[in-house]
Amino acid sequence: MRIGLVIYGSLDTLSGGYLYDRKLVEYLRACGDSVEIISLPWRSYPRHLLDNFSPAWRRRLAALNLDILLQDELNHPSLAGVNRVFKNAPFPVVSIVHHLRASEEHPVWRLPFYRWVERRYLASVDGFVFNSCTTQANVETLLLNRKERKGRKETPRIVAYPAADHLDVPTAEKVQGLIDERSVRFGPVELLFVGNLIPRKGLHHLLAALARLPDRNWRLHAVGRADVDSGYTARIRTQIERLGLGQAVTLHGRVSDSTLTEYLTRCHLLVVPSYEGFGIVYLEAMAFGLPVIASTAGAAHEIVQPGVNGFLVEPADTDKLAQTLIHCLDDRSALAEMGRAARQVYDRHPVWAETGERIRSFLVERADYRE
Repeated sequence: MRIGLVIYGSLDTLSGGYLYDRKLVEYLRACGDSVEIISLPWRSYPRHLLDNFSPAWRRRLAALNLDILLQDELNHPSLAGVNRVFKNAPFPVVSIVHHLRASEEHPVWRLPFYRWVERRYLASVDGFVFNSCTTQANVETLLLNRKERKGRKETPRIVAYPAADHLDVPTAEKVQGLIDERSVRFGPVELLFVGNLIPRKGLHHLLAALARLPDRNWRLHAVGRADVDSGYTARIRTQIERLGLGQAVTLHGRVSDSTLTEYLTRCHLLVVPSYEGFGIVYLEAMAFGLPVIASTAGAAHEIVQPGVNGFLVEPADTDKLAQTLIHCLDDRSALAEMGRAARQVYDRHPVWAETGERIRSFLVERADYRE
């Protein structure tokens, strides 16, 4: 197949969504498909909207010679209007939806506009690849009342879960040994936060919760890019200083996969109170036998069972997050049991090759048939 993929920036961008796209491209190319990356530069949301009025962008899209075009839904502001170029195209357009902008936390006055733009974009494509059932449900809810969809045939769709075997994951037997070692190790409970420093990831909520703990028998390792939102990073550094957490919190910045595996091997608990369309980081942690504290917002509930392999906390509920952390710090044996259950979730989960195969089969069907 000749496949196109529309993204912003580089496919090597550090995020779960880009990892998903990257692993899919690797799989498709390994199957002998040609994949053309159609990239737009990163800009502000209003500037991306202006792409729809760019003659050069329209000509670039109209000139594509493909069997199928994939679009990362992240690019929706640049495609919401211009997708009409493909109304009579000889190939279908399939959107890879990781999560909706309209599902994130934004000022209330902005949300109706974001919903309108995303509805317009989502109604313009011929198929969907969702990373979770939650993401699928959010899209279906957003499109439910769109007049243009009344009487139309349901858009083809699949759910293809991300995987975590891109890391050097230890065997199940070795992970059992790691869990046992952590449970008897002296010293502080080591907490791990993995995510770029942006408000949606919730590091500020985690720091506020940690400041409420009665003692400092913990240490937090925060891994993720600090240059995505310089203003937020500055606020995080100020918050750490103001709360007196400087000796217990380390911002490591972006790290290699090998360094990340070292933290996943060493730490006792992953804490990422973020909105996630799926949350690959949760599965990565489970592969190493770490229980996780995640948010009730998003799709974490699809793999996190409260009290079994982790906990779910309402977004921004720092009191509940603090109580959950205290519970975890006070019982390392319970953490070990949850870690064993977490690894079982990883063992049952699809690997990237299975995810790629599922998506490619869907794309072959769409490329062969379109009304």
